[in-house]
Amino acid sequence: MPSPLETQKWAGAVDNVGSKVLARVLSEMKYGGCVAACGLAGGSDLPATVMPFILRGVSLRGVDSVWCPTPRRIAAWERLVTDISDEALANINKTIPLEDVPRYAKEILAGNITGHIVIDVNA
Repeated sequence: MPSPLETQKWAGAVDNVGSKVLARVLSEMKYGGCVAACGLAGGSDLPATVMPFILRGVSLRGVDSVWCPTPRRIAAWERLVTDISDEALANINKTIPLEDVPRYAKEILAGNITGHIVIDVNA
């Protein structure tokens, strides 16, 4: 488990793992930062303290992908098209061939990968 307050690294984050990963992200948030939690792949527990919330003013927001009304979903997808430049998307997205998954898995587990990786099973 991370310390209640780690070195401040992130102004904002999206966590789709939960549990220990979410606890670490919360402990590394910069003052006034916000985390959007949208998944529980690592578990539904949250082994963390309230220190990031009280001492750094960190916010934790839940992302409802199940009951969110259609008009709100459409508006969100439209904003992604207008609010994020192609250059920014290129910097956070990476496509790799299936054969590179073991190498990238080690990098992900070591905390050396940021962004979004798509695995091209046809490459």
